[in-house]
Amino acid sequence: MDLRFDDADEAFRSEVAAWFAANLTGEFAELVGAGGPGREHEHLEARKGWERRLGRDGWIGLGWPESDGGRGLSWERQVIFYEEYARAGAPGRVGHIGEQLLGPTLLMFGTAEQRRRFLPGILDGTSLWCQGYSEPGAGSDLAAVSTRAALRDGEWHIDGQKVWTSLATEADWCFVLARTEPESTRHRGLSYLLVPMDQPGIEVRPIIQLTGTSEFNEVFLDDARAAEADVVGEPGQGWKVAMGTLALERGVSTFGQQMGFAREFDDVLATARANGAAEDPVVADRLLDSWMELQVLRHSAVMTLGAPAGTTPGSEANVAKLMWAQWHRNLGELAIDVAGAAGAVAAGFGDGELTAAQRLYLFTRADTIYGGSNEVQRTVIAQRMLGLPRGSV
Repeated sequence: MDLRFDDADEAFRSEVAAWFAANLTGEFAELVGAGGPGREHEHLEARKGWERRLGRDGWIGLGWPESDGGRGLSWERQVIFYEEYARAGAPGRVGHIGEQLLGPTLLMFGTAEQRRRFLPGILDGTSLWCQGYSEPGAGSDLAAVSTRAALRDGEWHIDGQKVWTSLATEADWCFVLARTEPESTRHRGLSYLLVPMDQPGIEVRPIIQLTGTSEFNEVFLDDARAAEADVVGEPGQGWKVAMGTLALERGVSTFGQQMGFAREFDDVLATARANGAAEDPVVADRLLDSWMELQVLRHSAVMTLGAPAGTTPGSEANVAKLMWAQWHRNLGELAIDVAGAAGAVAAGFGDGELTAAQRLYLFTRADTIYGGSNEVQRTVIAQRMLGLPRGSV
């Protein structure tokens, strides 16, 4: 994909930049730079308000079809929006799971009624979602999920446990992968259920991380309920739908993430220049390598954006996950090395007083594990892209 911006695109860029300049003020001024990786605890209520502001002014669902409430914008203009979002220092999104994962999944696999019911709340920023995939015994091996659901009296009754569930404390809904055929194993007999979070059968317990904060959570489902109609795709065929969502998570939605990565790199570079670390030839080489790899990441993300609308990315999405996870973890290490002795001292562990470099370093230790570990990504690439036999890697 050859990404070029014409005059009309650049006019759109000016419109986007002007909107951010006008709206990241007043009640939202404190959100500039807030809520990034390892900082999901920051200004949550204000960031929910920011979602509603984005929705009010039509900045959610930019690429969704107009017939489903979106704006039907080109990939080029979506790229421009992400670039200007990062350039303005706009906050980490609390609605991205709905917009970038569940919404597009419904566009691919959902019924007209499901799209009518669930998409408007995502588009106006009032309905927040979380993802119920990983379990204590089924992290990277998603096919091993043991959460079960049975259909009784017009409702799905769900029992099990999910873990590493981002924003579960804030979400209104969760899309849950559960085993609905009792004797099924592995990829067969799974269903993709839409489950309301505000009900007696669901308990959320935050997980304290290395950063001292708790972006992730455990979710316990004890006879939790979902309506019979709230299954995406056919019952028992949830693996196909779940893989479609994962491809979105590792593919198209990562472009906005790349813009955040660029901002983090710029901060590390600015620190290195300010404290003299950039004069060290070894550090200078690492900074240059990091910058070049970031350009490769951006190119990869742009290529993923070029996939035809409504299609599911293939193994290239696994390549993208493998690449950015390793790069981001390396950036965290570089940030601490650039900080020098000050990077080794935590002002107040657990109370939000870590420096940006310390928070980046601690949070990125998990990048090569969550969302599918590096080992799993390499196996998928070897088997599905290169055609190598199972067990060869």
